[in-house]
Amino acid sequence: MEMTGARWRTATRSSNNGGNCVEVADNLPGRILVRDSKDRAGGVLTFAPDAWRAFVAATGRRPGR
Repeated sequence: MEMTGARWRTATRSSNNGGNCVEVADNLPGRILVRDSKDRAGGVLTFAPDAWRAFVAATGRRPGR
């Protein structure tokens, strides 16, 4: 999967949870990438934008927060 140009970010609350966090790249056209912040070289999940919005809505969180 081509990830060149992906701008990864973590949640602002990630510093207090012992490193159990994910990173999200939502700047690539037509897809949202998600990875484990402790294993950046590991696997990456890919979501369609609509599927990602539905997931975030179901968790009660706002994207980017």
